[in-house]
Amino acid sequence: MRRIILIGRSEAGKTTLKQALEKRPLQYEKTQAVEFSDFIIDTPGEYAQGRRLSAALAVYSYEADVIGLTVHANEAFSLFSPNIACMANRDVIGIITKVDEPDANLPQARLWLELAGCERIFEISSYTGKGIEELLEYLNEEPAEETDITV
Repeated sequence: MRRIILIGRSEAGKTTLKQALEKRPLQYEKTQAVEFSDFIIDTPGEYAQGRRLSAALAVYSYEADVIGLTVHANEAFSLFSPNIACMANRDVIGIITKVDEPDANLPQARLWLELAGCERIFEISSYTGKGIEELLEYLNEEPAEETDITV
């Protein structure tokens, strides 16, 4: 299985998503430091929210096969700059969490992730299980073969 790093602001649902993907009981846990498991790297939201720690995300992303930009479905703004995905040399996907919230604004969250450069976007509810199997299937897929271009 490919390893994914979850990046997003505090309370975006990254740790709960990690628990759902690992099929563990869901309970609130505040991620205080970067946490590695078999196929998930969970990062504190403060790393994405602050300039001083954001460089660490670039370093930790090299330990992952897939970068998961995470926003929750009722966020008022996006942390991710337009076209930020083009800076990565691995797959960058979008993950919309908390899609079951009553005030979810899926079109807005999807637009932010598309603007960031995510071509593949998953809509997830860690509590109902919506989208969890699709994300696991994606992580189980073999990565596309790189083609050598010689000039």
